[in-house]
Amino acid sequence: MAATIRDKKGLTESEILAMTDDDYMNDAQLEFFRQRLQQMERDILHNADETTEHLRETVIVPDPADRATIEEEHALELRTRDRERKLLKKIQQSLGRIDSGEYGFCEETGEPIGVPRLLARPTATLSLEAQQRRELRQKLYGD
Repeated sequence: MAATIRDKKGLTESEILAMTDDDYMNDAQLEFFRQRLQQMERDILHNADETTEHLRETVIVPDPADRATIEEEHALELRTRDRERKLLKKIQQSLGRIDSGEYGFCEETGEPIGVPRLLARPTATLSLEAQQRRELRQKLYGD
């Protein structure tokens, strides 16, 4: 019964890290990462809405230098939103992996990715070793 109350309250990162290997990707951990991913998704969608509103504001600036600065700021904001759009896709894929029971396990090896890595990068699909191998192959062969 205490576990049910605790799950609804939500676990902290330190509580997740303190769990044993036997607890890896149990219901509490999956719910923790689901909540984290959903919050990331909400934040990105909120940022996109703000950008849309910001870009709709038309400011007439007679000075060419000021106008160039504003245009550069808009371009930077759009590049940031493009990166976030790509991250949003990864977040949605991660949420799907939680639903399918594949979350937290390496796509290449099937081994656990590890809680510390998932805390740092909740959308990780490869273990650290598999990611390092992939990056080395890309560096050597230009994949």
